[in-house]
Amino acid sequence: MFFKDVIGQDGVKNRLITAVKEERISHALLFSGAEGTGKLAMSIAYAQYISCTNRTDTDSCGVCPSCHKYQNLVHPDLHFVFPIFNTPKIKKAVSDDFLFQWREMVEKSPYFNLGQWLTFINAEKTQGGIFERESESIIRKLNLKSFESEYKIMIIWLPEKMHTACSNKLLKLIEEPPNKTLFILITENEEAVIGTVRSRTQLIHFPFIDNESIRNALYKIGDVNEALIPDAVHLANGNYLKALEYLSPGEEEQFYFLKFQEMMRFAYKREVLEQIKWAEEMAAFNREKQKAFLNFSLRLIREYFVLNMKQSSIVYLSKPEKEWGARFAPFINERNISQFFKEFELAIKHISMNGNQKIIFLDLALRMVRLIKR
Repeated sequence: MFFKDVIGQDGVKNRLITAVKEERISHALLFSGAEGTGKLAMSIAYAQYISCTNRTDTDSCGVCPSCHKYQNLVHPDLHFVFPIFNTPKIKKAVSDDFLFQWREMVEKSPYFNLGQWLTFINAEKTQGGIFERESESIIRKLNLKSFESEYKIMIIWLPEKMHTACSNKLLKLIEEPPNKTLFILITENEEAVIGTVRSRTQLIHFPFIDNESIRNALYKIGDVNEALIPDAVHLANGNYLKALEYLSPGEEEQFYFLKFQEMMRFAYKREVLEQIKWAEEMAAFNREKQKAFLNFSLRLIREYFVLNMKQSSIVYLSKPEKEWGARFAPFINERNISQFFKEFELAIKHISMNGNQKIIFLDLALRMVRLIKR
């Protein structure tokens, strides 16, 4: 992964390159920013740049042995930790047990979210996590001497998913790591990372990607309908993943939209039996997919409220969403918007706390009856 492959984020690139040139490489970095802003891509590009034996002023050389290994994610001094789950065959799993799938996912594209990753590894109904036993694997790896590069680099994707016991065991290592060791923690929810870990890292904030960079990246993809790119850039609002979803809607996004339509239609018609069936269907999915649906619904509610206020210039909806919203948007207004947000946010909280999914979704569906009639 090269810096040139990271979409936008020129300010962050320059900051990281300058740190290497001036030999001011921090031992622990926290890359913080919204989904789809390129944090994972940047972390790999930065690690490759540090390890490159013939780096230029702006990027890795791409031809040295280190770069070749980085491009296949097989460099012996590069390590990854990410959310996983226990399988029937692996009762005490660690990230290395899923390393083959991880490399396959990242090599396909380093722009993906937790839901996509868990779906890729067939996580079923689990939320995914970084367990206490992962700390033992991290400590063992980083206490070894580096094999080839000057630095050993540990990239931890989504440390907010790290169990407290794991975080506590790593505190000393992050604060005083072995010589020439670099931690890069990548978070989409900085406040959810345990405070004692945050305080031991140098924060690097990733802003939303500028529209021009997203536009240029989409044109490079090839085999896309270029007429859709302007709308995709607008809809992305700085999130490259959203732009890709607009150009090529995935099955999940289409499914979420269908389930949202069903929920609101059953509420409007007060079809309680259908609401019960709907809640049972939603309860069958893993918690990450459930939370993704609820966040998707929150986005639609916000956009339909703005659409109802006749502010179309700041509406971020796909064509099917906008067409359906032309009829539905009037039901989202100043009398119920705050309560809509409250109900969906409460459902997300309860799902995260391992509440009974069927009860949560049925309760949410029934509450929609009252709100949609307000």
